[in-house]
Amino acid sequence: QVQLVESGGGLVQPGESLRLSCAASGFTFSIYTMGWYRQAPGKQRELVATITNGGNANYADSVKGRFTISRDNARTTVYLKMNNLKPEDTAVYYCNARLWNSDYWGQGTQVTVSS
Repeated sequence: QVQLVESGGGLVQPGESLRLSCAASGFTFSIYTMGWYRQAPGKQRELVATITNGGNANYADSVKGRFTISRDNARTTVYLKMNNLKPEDTAVYYCNARLWNSDYWGQGTQVTVSS
């Protein structure tokens, strides 16, 4: 059974940092492209960052230079380090695993940036 379990969300003030984790199981993690997406209230889900099985990372323009995606294949976990958080980063963050026509999603973790 495929599982993607996100953790690490919370309430922070602008300028602070958070690290999200996504623990994966039930599939061959190392060959999948992993990603983080987010959805703010009233908005469509959008790409935040992806990382290929070879470690190549891609970021949305809005988070470049502030967020870093990484993966640990031994722990079957993908991370998103978020620095200098802004109120507009407030959203539910979802973990994604994708390979050809296989597409898996986690349940999401809430990140709220507010003073």
